[in-house]
Amino acid sequence: MAPPVLGLILAGGQARRMGGGDKPLLRLGGRTLLERVVERLGPQCEAGLALSANGDPARFPGFPGPILPDPLPGQPGPLAGILAGLEYAAAQGIEQVVSVSGDAPFLPEDLVARLRAAASETVIALAASGERQHYTIALWPTALRNALGNYLVRGERRVGAFIALHGAAVASWPVAPVDPFLNVNTPADLAAAEALD
Repeated sequence: MAPPVLGLILAGGQARRMGGGDKPLLRLGGRTLLERVVERLGPQCEAGLALSANGDPARFPGFPGPILPDPLPGQPGPLAGILAGLEYAAAQGIEQVVSVSGDAPFLPEDLVARLRAAASETVIALAASGERQHYTIALWPTALRNALGNYLVRGERRVGAFIALHGAAVASWPVAPVDPFLNVNTPADLAAAEALD
């Protein structure tokens, strides 16, 4: 039996292309993007869910898990959120974390199973759709937390460059009829998601 996985929802972005605010709290079909992500990811994660978000955690009432601020100052990007998740998971004795974007309402229901299967050959497993790899939708071993912390302390920020240092397997999904990793970055993306819902 596979060890339990913690699901980590990344919600620390500043949503500049949406005019600011918390993208995961945008509504799609009457529900927030975050509610949709929780509904899809939660059943796949035996160790529960955590949310990576800075600022007042009261913005996310009813979230079914801890809300983790970045462990480093200055909002250094998604890797800091992933580090927060890895450190929290390690403290709970959890060996793996699956990170996802908080603005991806169509996540596949076999995400964790397929990433686990891909990761059996390597350390990190990335999700892909079509020809595109999604660096923040990935399975991470908590054993990488010290390497990731050192990388960030050196001022490095690029997710792809960190992954390249450690190697990764890829699990790929088709983009039709809906790209399961469509994320809402702009008002046009939200309109497109509404049309697909």
